[in-house]
Amino acid sequence: MLKIGIILGSTRPGRNGEAVAHWARDLAVKRGDAEYELVDLKDYNLGNLDEPEHPAMGDYRHEHTKRWSAKISSLDAFVIVTPEYNNSYPGALKNALDFLYAEWNNKAAGFVGYGVDGAPRAISHLRHVLGLLSVATVSDQVGLSIHTDFADGFKPAAAHEDRLNRVLDQVLAWGSALRPLRG
Repeated sequence: MLKIGIILGSTRPGRNGEAVAHWARDLAVKRGDAEYELVDLKDYNLGNLDEPEHPAMGDYRHEHTKRWSAKISSLDAFVIVTPEYNNSYPGALKNALDFLYAEWNNKAAGFVGYGVDGAPRAISHLRHVLGLLSVATVSDQVGLSIHTDFADGFKPAAAHEDRLNRVLDQVLAWGSALRPLRG
């Protein structure tokens, strides 16, 4: 069974991402087709990239990097939950991606974005960076609007559940297809 990490890409106090990530994880778990785990960047206390060696070397000196490496290594694929800040994704998420290299390779990722108009620019930027880390990104994505899906607390429109299921279907298919490349 594949292990899929639902990565919560914001560490901001009062973030909407917690509700979104729990929604995505809870819906995913009900499917019963993989092991789904919430991975909250806040729990890893990565700070700014502070490793003396390039991540491609895999020579990590700090415990927070070793913990982060072990977590990402243990996963076959990802669903990244990201807000859109100033037309891109959060710096904490970029930093978390940059801490590692080989741990990301030959895995699949899907996206759940939220913001004024569903975070399309944040997701577009993530697709580019993940491609450089040899992560295959799936075509479907979920875009949640602050204006409609968060108008009175987090209440996503029913159509988002269908879209998330399509994202998960693709992440599972690609994650399985890429598994032989990971050895």
